[in-house]
Amino acid sequence: METFESLVRAEFSPKNTYLNTASSGLLPARTVAALHEAVAIRAEGRALDPLFEDVETARASFARLAGVPVTRVAAGASVASQTGLVAAALPSGAEVLTAEDDFTSVINPFHTRGDLKVRAVPLERLAESVRSGTALVAVSAAQSADGRIADLPALREAARAHGARTYVDFSQAAGWFPMDADAYDFTVSTTFKWLLGPHGAAFLVVPEDFGELTPLLAGWVAAEKPWDSCYGPVAELAHSARRFDVSPSLFTYAGLRHSLDLIEELGVDAVHAHDLDLADRFRAGLATLGHEALPAPGSAIVSVPGLGERQGELSRAGIEVSNRAGNLRASFHLYNTPADVDRLLNVLAG
Repeated sequence: METFESLVRAEFSPKNTYLNTASSGLLPARTVAALHEAVAIRAEGRALDPLFEDVETARASFARLAGVPVTRVAAGASVASQTGLVAAALPSGAEVLTAEDDFTSVINPFHTRGDLKVRAVPLERLAESVRSGTALVAVSAAQSADGRIADLPALREAARAHGARTYVDFSQAAGWFPMDADAYDFTVSTTFKWLLGPHGAAFLVVPEDFGELTPLLAGWVAAEKPWDSCYGPVAELAHSARRFDVSPSLFTYAGLRHSLDLIEELGVDAVHAHDLDLADRFRAGLATLGHEALPAPGSAIVSVPGLGERQGELSRAGIEVSNRAGNLRASFHLYNTPADVDRLLNVLAG
C-alpha cells in the first residue's frame, strides 16, 4: 500500500535541497514522462488530439481542487492576462481595493487601465477597508513576498456587505492550502508553483453568469464548436467559461494533467499538514539561531529579514531559496523533508 512518503519519493529525486517552490515547483516523474511523450507526438507527426484532450483533463482536475463545476473554469496563459480580463470588465472610475505590495500580476492590470481608482491598504486592514463604492477587492490568498495569509472569510463577508466583487489569486496557495473558489466571484491560479506543472498555464474561475466579463481574447478555441470555428468570426461562443480560453500551450497541459493527478492522489489536506510541519520546524530553528521570521502564521512560506544576501552562498552549498526585498524566503512543499530544513539551518548557523 502506497503512503504519502512512498508516493512522493517515487516521483521526485532532486539533486539539491530545493526550498524554492514559491518561485517554481519541481516536476514529478510522471509529468516529465508525459512531456517527453508530447514532444514525441509532435516530432513524429502524430495527431495532436491527445494533447487537446489533456487540456480538458487538466481543467477538470483543477475544478475538483478548486471545488467548482468545470464549466466555471477558463484556461489561460498567465495570472496577468487573466487579471486583465477582470480589469477590462470594470466601468470607468470604479474603485479597486488591493493589498499594499501584492504581487504585480494581481494588481498592475488595474493600474494600467488608467481610469480606475486603485486603493492599496495593508493586508491586515483589507476587510475593514471595503466600503460602499468599492467595486472589486483583489488580493493574493498567500503573499508571494512573505507568505502572509489573507483573512479571506472576513474579506468575503465585508465585500458582500458592501456589494463588492472579489478576485483572489491562489497562485501561492493552490496545491497546499485548501481552496474554495466558489466563495469568491473570481479566482485565479498559475500552475507552475505549488501545483507542480510546467510554465504556461493559469486557470481563471468565473461566476455562473460570467460576472460581466467580456471574452476579449476569444479565438477559435473559445467557440462552442472550436473545430467548426477556425475561419471568420466565431458564430457561437462556448456556453461555459471556456469562452475565455486562449489557445493552449499543449506541452504544458500534457504535463500539467499528471501533476494535478498527483496533488489529488495525495490530498491537499495531507500536503497542507506536511508543508506546515516543515515551515514550523524552520521557524523554531531560526529562533535558536537568534533570527525571527516575518509573521505569517499557518503559511508554508517563511521569510527572514536580513538574510536575503545569503541566497548566493546557500545556492553554492546546494540549497535553493529566494532573496526577496532583502529577505531570505524559504518555501516548503511535499517533496521536502525535515533533513532539508535541518540542512538549511546548519548552513545558516555556520
